[in-house]
Amino acid sequence: MWHWASPDGAPARAAQHSPDAAPGARLLLRPLRRADYAPTLDAMRAFTAARGPATGDEIWLVEHPPVFTLGQAARAVHVLAPGDIDVVRTERGGQVTYHGPGQVVAYLMLDLRRRGLAVRELVVRIEQAVIDCLGAYGVAAVRRPGAPGVHVRDASGGPGAKIAALGLKVTRGCSYHGVALNVAMDLAPFSRIDPCGYPGLAVTDMRAEAGVDDVAGVATAFGLALARSIEGKP
Repeated sequence: MWHWASPDGAPARAAQHSPDAAPGARLLLRPLRRADYAPTLDAMRAFTAARGPATGDEIWLVEHPPVFTLGQAARAVHVLAPGDIDVVRTERGGQVTYHGPGQVVAYLMLDLRRRGLAVRELVVRIEQAVIDCLGAYGVAAVRRPGAPGVHVRDASGGPGAKIAALGLKVTRGCSYHGVALNVAMDLAPFSRIDPCGYPGLAVTDMRAEAGVDDVAGVATAFGLALARSIEGKP
């Protein structure tokens, strides 16, 4: 059961609400806001540490200033030339990626045990939400076997340039961190790293693929697509 939240955090519109749904089973979508990476990371950790059986699930939609982030097991060698962009090591899965203006990051604060979701199934549902959202904007996208995330579909029907990166952390059966969708970015900083640990991996965004530059509009559509997919709704 999911509903949208207004900028001050109060529910603004309810949808797909069942009157007999347990309060903790609801999924709250928090609208896009700009926020520095470090305090957002601290907030995710604090939210997850304080969770109880009745704590509701949330999706936070955030746009960050420029930052490179490393996963728990990421190799520093994949950070080629960070320059003036901060590098932050985190506990999420995956290697190195870049966050910056024009990208929508969705942080998935979910109780997977309560939802009966295995981590692999969550990854599949997140990827499907990305594919569905991109498809609605005329961008055909596919998975790359063995590598979480989403790529645009190339001329052969296979994975081309990467357009969404995914990295999660699960502790005590609850997830945090999430997925980053490139909408209308300066893509140059990706050349300073080996994106997701792959030297020379091409990276793209929705503006390059389909002329889409409405970051706020995409964030809303993306949040709703994630909510539907996590809830198992068409």
